[in-house]
Amino acid sequence: MSVQQYVKDLAISAKNASKLVANSPVSVRNAALEAIAGTIQSQRQSLLDANTMDLSAAHDTGLDSALIDRLELTETRVDGMLESLAIVQALPDPIGGIEGLRSMESGIQVGKMRVPLGLIGIIYESRPNVTIDAASLCLKSGNAVLLRGGSEALRSNLVLASCIQAGLEAAGLPAQAVQVLDTTDREGVSAMVKLSGIVDMVVPRGGKGLIERVASDATVPVLKHLDGICHLYIHSDADPAMAIELAVNAKTHRYGTCNTMESLLIDSECAALLPELARPLLEKGVVLRGCEQTCVWLGDDCTLASEEDWSTEYLAPILSIKVVEDFDAAVDHIARFGSGHTDGIVTQCHSSAMQFLRAVDSSSVMVNASTRFADGYEYGLGAEIGISTDKIHARGPVGLEGLTSQKYVVLGNGHIRT
Repeated sequence: MSVQQYVKDLAISAKNASKLVANSPVSVRNAALEAIAGTIQSQRQSLLDANTMDLSAAHDTGLDSALIDRLELTETRVDGMLESLAIVQALPDPIGGIEGLRSMESGIQVGKMRVPLGLIGIIYESRPNVTIDAASLCLKSGNAVLLRGGSEALRSNLVLASCIQAGLEAAGLPAQAVQVLDTTDREGVSAMVKLSGIVDMVVPRGGKGLIERVASDATVPVLKHLDGICHLYIHSDADPAMAIELAVNAKTHRYGTCNTMESLLIDSECAALLPELARPLLEKGVVLRGCEQTCVWLGDDCTLASEEDWSTEYLAPILSIKVVEDFDAAVDHIARFGSGHTDGIVTQCHSSAMQFLRAVDSSSVMVNASTRFADGYEYGLGAEIGISTDKIHARGPVGLEGLTSQKYVVLGNGHIRT
């Protein structure tokens, strides 16, 4: 059987199962999530053993350190999967409710009902936890899901797939509602993104190259962000201690994530803060690349940034720093070089904070908070299917609501149009 036919067959079986999931009571969907958690707990050691083999193979092939960090499962990360399942289970049912019901002059009532999208395809690299986040969010929102993880995580993902399908069956839902491709052939991705009429939306999570290829090849709608060039801007009215703490956290909390700060902007009025700010970054091994003014302040601790640095997502302990003339210059820099993911300001000036919220056109805009908060879990979504920098159909971290659509419903009592 060809890869294309294999993927199509899986997709059709998942699509058929999606109808049963969509029409199931929320109590059944919640029972499935609880059963999945129980199965993962009972298979914890098998999962960790599979992940150890994935890690060993990844080291042997020279996989990038940031991707290895995303690949690794620890006891704590497995606990995080179980906690995520419990949080999603506790969230309100996102489907079936009627919103905005209003009476019209004709006598009919018009409102909107949230409904599942149907079958969602998700393509991702390295992170096995995405398998659980994606499955739990899709199931809770009444969807089925077709998952294609990276080859480096295949063993881990197949163990998780067996846990998920066992949990579905225990709750009386079809195991086919969550399908994990067991092929690492790149043709599997090409086949999935061209299944118009079967797959309702594709979500690529991974490097810029993967996402660009999916967006270019797909004939089904794609929910995406290409990269995370996130900025933190230290305004002239910033509290110095807060600015340092936020900058260090935004850059060093984790290097390989899309909400990590990649560029720091600082007003010329407070550029004297740079040596103090650089000290903890340098102690953590961060390489600093700066504009000419930054290099004057930091001397040998900083190398001159190139034009390319301002538009680079490092996913590594590297930070570009620019001294800007004023607020407008900072906003202009973000508009020119940002990716529309997450950008923040540090300031004690309320009017500047509010102006920044309005002026910066990103999916998450922050005031006096680390960019690392741009995350579905931190936003109270339970988990996220991904982060969208598109403006349609969802934007920012995508949780349950982003996996639904709306249809108009009309309530009448024999009404006819005259």
